[in-house]
Amino acid sequence: MKRALPALRGPAAWAAIAVLIWACPVHAQTYPERPIRVIVPIAAGSVTDVIMRASANELAPRLGQPFVIENRGGASGIPGAQACAQAAPDGYTLCLVYHNTLSINPLLFNQLPYDPERDFTLISNLYLLVEALFVSSSLNVSTAAELKAYAQAHPAALNYGTLGPGSNPEMFLKWMNQTWNVNIVGIPYRGGGPIAQALVAGELQVAKMGLGNFLGLLGTGKIKPLAVAATRRSVLVPDVPTLAEAGIDFPPFGWWGLAAPRGLPQPIVDRLNAEFVKLYREPRFVEYLEKQAVLPAPGTPAEFAQFLKRDRQDAEFLIRIANQPREDYKAQQ
Repeated sequence: MKRALPALRGPAAWAAIAVLIWACPVHAQTYPERPIRVIVPIAAGSVTDVIMRASANELAPRLGQPFVIENRGGASGIPGAQACAQAAPDGYTLCLVYHNTLSINPLLFNQLPYDPERDFTLISNLYLLVEALFVSSSLNVSTAAELKAYAQAHPAALNYGTLGPGSNPEMFLKWMNQTWNVNIVGIPYRGGGPIAQALVAGELQVAKMGLGNFLGLLGTGKIKPLAVAATRRSVLVPDVPTLAEAGIDFPPFGWWGLAAPRGLPQPIVDRLNAEFVKLYREPRFVEYLEKQAVLPAPGTPAEFAQFLKRDRQDAEFLIRIANQPREDYKAQQ
């Protein structure tokens, strides 16, 4: 027979009741009390980094604390995801996640230093990317068909920017090499900003990244867009065809969202979701995002989880297209 616990009386009882009353709401009432770190798993200057910094500037006065952006680019977002997964779930470390972090990497790598299913608290999807295929104007090609012909006539003469093994740009490179029977050489960078600059500088001749990384460079005359990776043409470059219109059978694929380490208290999840969703739906900020060549897509954590289920199915399809083998992940030194 179990013995009943002794009842609390007097000051001890009132103290216990006070703890029960205030324990849950305290997070929502006092958060945040210090600066919030945001891990961005891509290089500074990339369109994702620029958008996150703009978001931080908008949200800091609303939350009463500054945001500190920490860039951890490279390796398909794995170091950034690892840092997020290992942080305390107190609301003072947030992280941007994307298609590689939660959908592609788990299908490509063994021994990942994080579990995409269990190590994160989803807060909200943020936006969908509009990507584009660019070439250096020095190639003197104007269409995807002409790029294919040039690559076939000049084996190993073209350099192409990637974000490392398993990244969406890397898989598109494999698709081109296999489907076109060419040998374009992939060179890894830490973000779309560095890739755009490398294309202008002549270090690269081909790139496929978020369109927003290249908008400020279109007037230089040194780069040329051949196609946009989207279901419809972009209003920013309305004369540029979609991949499908250009004869490229590779699906549009790319997004960024907000997450935190596993175990983030629900009141903090709710507060962050409400603030980010409100911002990403404000007409003024939506207009800003569209000028960065992204499509806002905020929603609830549950909607983000449903989106991820579909996204992982798309990731499996892309990996089959690229014929990408699975390998062990080895941390960069």
